[in-house]
Amino acid sequence: MSLVKYEILNKVAELQSFTKAADAMALTQSAVSHAITNLESEFGFPLVNRNRAGITLTTEGETMLLAIRKVLQENEKVHQEAASLLGLAKGTIKIGIFKSVSTKWLPEIIRLMEKNYPEIQIQLKEGDYLEIEQWLLSGEIDCGFINITHSSQFHIISLKKDRLLSGEIDCGFINITHSSQFHIISLKKDRLLCVVSNQSALYHQKTVSFEDLEKEPFIMPTYGGYHDIKQLFEEHGIQPDIRFELMDESAILSMVTHHLGISILPEMLLDSIPQELRAIPFQVDSYRSIGLATRYHLSPAAKKFAETTQAWLQDSDKL
Repeated sequence: MSLVKYEILNKVAELQSFTKAADAMALTQSAVSHAITNLESEFGFPLVNRNRAGITLTTEGETMLLAIRKVLQENEKVHQEAASLLGLAKGTIKIGIFKSVSTKWLPEIIRLMEKNYPEIQIQLKEGDYLEIEQWLLSGEIDCGFINITHSSQFHIISLKKDRLLSGEIDCGFINITHSSQFHIISLKKDRLLCVVSNQSALYHQKTVSFEDLEKEPFIMPTYGGYHDIKQLFEEHGIQPDIRFELMDESAILSMVTHHLGISILPEMLLDSIPQELRAIPFQVDSYRSIGLATRYHLSPAAKKFAETTQAWLQDSDKL
């Protein structure tokens, strides 16, 4: 077994390029290509598709990558455990984040990590809810911030775990929150607020009903996953007049500022909105719940990050 070859395949899959992988790992392109060819010979089947469009993994390559990432994670954990026995906190952790966490929480949390654990290297990968869940499941990241409330992978249960263990079924979807692989640390309930301009009929209301949302054009946020706003509409039987669908929160706020519609955004993103806008609570409080998804058997470095995050959130007077 060659961990270097595994690392090369992992980097090629991540960057979808032999050249970029070689640059990232300070290797020659021929060394990267040779390592992949050797792995294919060892396994007995192709791992990558080579064509003008770029590099993609074969079906067999995707399957092997999942197993290889587990090996690399365990190898990293072994080295971190050894360092821990020597009284050191060192290693690398890969963390999945989404925008409001990266702007509101991460700078201070990383500052504390660098102060207290300078030998721990943090790598960040920003995406939406769905992407972060997929990265967790594929092993691309060690832990990730997720939306617990309506997580598409972590809270949908199709078949019970005990039916898998008993052999009654061969495979099935399970609630990963309660599986042996992932643990969810609940961090914050973030209110969802209705954002309106000073020309909206809702501007002077103290609260907004869900029925009010049908009275004006609506700007729909379209970040990935089965998100909170769609769920709210379905739960309350609301069919708003969706005028635009946008992913970027600043673009949504600009649309509302120019009186093109109303929207719904998390409170964490609304602490410095333009003066001509108001963020109004709903008559029935609605939230998204932010959590940190980790493996049950955390590496020492990931454990330090989780502990630092929890401690900062508990002590912060910003929340």
